[in-house]
Amino acid sequence: MHISLRSALAHSVLLMSLPMLSQCAPTPAAAAAAATGGEDIIDAALENIRSSIAHDSRASLASVPLRIMPLGASITFGQASTDGNGYRKALRDALVRSGSTVNMVGSRRNGTMRDNDVEGWPGFVIDQVRDKARAAVPPSLPNVFLVNAGTNDAIQDKDVAGAGGRMEAMLADLWTMSPGSTVVLSTLLINLKDATEQRVQAVNKQFADLARRLQAGGKKIVAVDMHGPAGPLKSDMHDDTHPNDAGYVKMAGVWMGGIREATMRGFISKPADNGIPDDGGNDP
Repeated sequence: MHISLRSALAHSVLLMSLPMLSQCAPTPAAAAAAATGGEDIIDAALENIRSSIAHDSRASLASVPLRIMPLGASITFGQASTDGNGYRKALRDALVRSGSTVNMVGSRRNGTMRDNDVEGWPGFVIDQVRDKARAAVPPSLPNVFLVNAGTNDAIQDKDVAGAGGRMEAMLADLWTMSPGSTVVLSTLLINLKDATEQRVQAVNKQFADLARRLQAGGKKIVAVDMHGPAGPLKSDMHDDTHPNDAGYVKMAGVWMGGIREATMRGFISKPADNGIPDDGGNDP
């Protein structure tokens, strides 16, 4: 990766991490690296996320192993990222730096990272993602789901008014199949086609309302906003739908904020003891 791109990615992470993760200033190492554009700038930026989390002892992520299922369609799969990792490697690295033990789980693999399990299905609408989850969740029993699904419903104009109901049905399945698990539900990313973007915004309102209602009803769910200023912007898009590498790094930061909030709320429980190792970094 060219240093200029590394610098852009690091600045993105630094900027988004401050308001979302804590009120801490960047660490001296992160600030120095951002100023110089050095080769270690991504490491410094991720270190700033780790330091921000450590600033609040209630947000310690180290106490419970994270068995994470990234669940969705092509963006979850990492499409259009240069290494196929999408947001997953930047997120996993930041979690590990925070002291967490992490195993990404799913029925598919994609990307150059070692722990590259994922449940991402390019082109799939919510109901199709739900069908895949029904097969993938019981063997793995994640304690955290990162859900980003519905973009293809918006692209295909598939009963947009019912997207929230379809998402709710899928989430009910997840909690039934993996009791005690936590869902981090994201809004959809911006779309560069005007008609699709209007439908994206309609879906996002449903998802935000759904998350509030479910959380008020006692469900372990946190909503994160991929459509806001901390998520990928127009300049961070590879095409109309998928982020570029810088956009995926921003997604990692938004997911990190959601996991932090879930931890602070006491939502995340220890994963089931079903033989799956806590650390997926030793995957072959």
